[in-house]
Amino acid sequence: MVKIENIQLGEFPLLLAPMEDVSDPPFRRLCKLHGADMLYSEFISSEGLIRDAIKSRQKLDIFDYERPVGIQIFGGDEEAMALSAQIVEAVRPDLVDINFGCPVKKVVSRGAGAGVLRDIDLMIRLTKAVVKSTSLPVTIKTRLGWDNDSINISEVAERLQDVGVKAISIHARTRVQMYKGHSDWSYIAKVKENPRINIPIFGNGDIDSPEKALEYRNKYGVDGIMIGRAAIGYPWIFNEIKNFFATGEKLPEPTVADRVEAAKNHVTWAMEWKGERLGILETRRHYANYFKGISNFKTHRQQLVTANSPEELFGIFEEILKCY
Repeated sequence: MVKIENIQLGEFPLLLAPMEDVSDPPFRRLCKLHGADMLYSEFISSEGLIRDAIKSRQKLDIFDYERPVGIQIFGGDEEAMALSAQIVEAVRPDLVDINFGCPVKKVVSRGAGAGVLRDIDLMIRLTKAVVKSTSLPVTIKTRLGWDNDSINISEVAERLQDVGVKAISIHARTRVQMYKGHSDWSYIAKVKENPRINIPIFGNGDIDSPEKALEYRNKYGVDGIMIGRAAIGYPWIFNEIKNFFATGEKLPEPTVADRVEAAKNHVTWAMEWKGERLGILETRRHYANYFKGISNFKTHRQQLVTANSPEELFGIFEEILKCY
């Protein structure tokens, strides 16, 4: 049984990665419905939380049906990180996660996310400040290092554990790689092989099929797998992996009806969460992913991203079911 402190996650948990503009409550709910064991919020700026920025505060929305769920924060200032962890604790997530992995320039240039990988002492100070400021378990999402010449994840994992971190998720790329090239999980395996490490280590990067999930589980000895981009428009991947682990057989691909149901659920839950107008607007970016690979779908896709009312949208969904 894999546990993050007292949070029980099962024998080999599958975690939904925190993704900016993706991992909001409607998307998380879909992934939970289809087998995700642990969910995370989009990453939230510590400075934004302290300033009471509306967008940052809205990302604190969590619901009981999501549990266990973690809220992820990022920043480069110890005091701001400590204070934001206290704000996070007030909404009662199951844990606080710190983002030391986001490679995006606007985050890195502020000395946050993967930008911290250039200053490991700062990473440890920031982590320590968060651990001291909250009674919740603190976990980390990070990368192998800044670049190929500074891959130091084995040492970093030890130091993070020593200051009280309860689990680490490692994206097996450097910051310089961004999301390009291949991830190298051999470095994650070295962390797992370190006899000093006794907290769960989760692997992340390039898991896009049940076969690959099984291969990486067996080859690299991780405690669980975190899935990000492969779940966008395809929440079924979690149950597909679990079924493959259990039976060695692949589930049939989702039908058009399954895809329509997922898209309808997504927009319905988005409207319940943010109101009709915003819910419709913010779900538009997901339709191309839900219906990816369906031939001659261009006209319907165009209709979905221009529909402005629930009635219009649900009429298009019914039309899709008739056509395919």
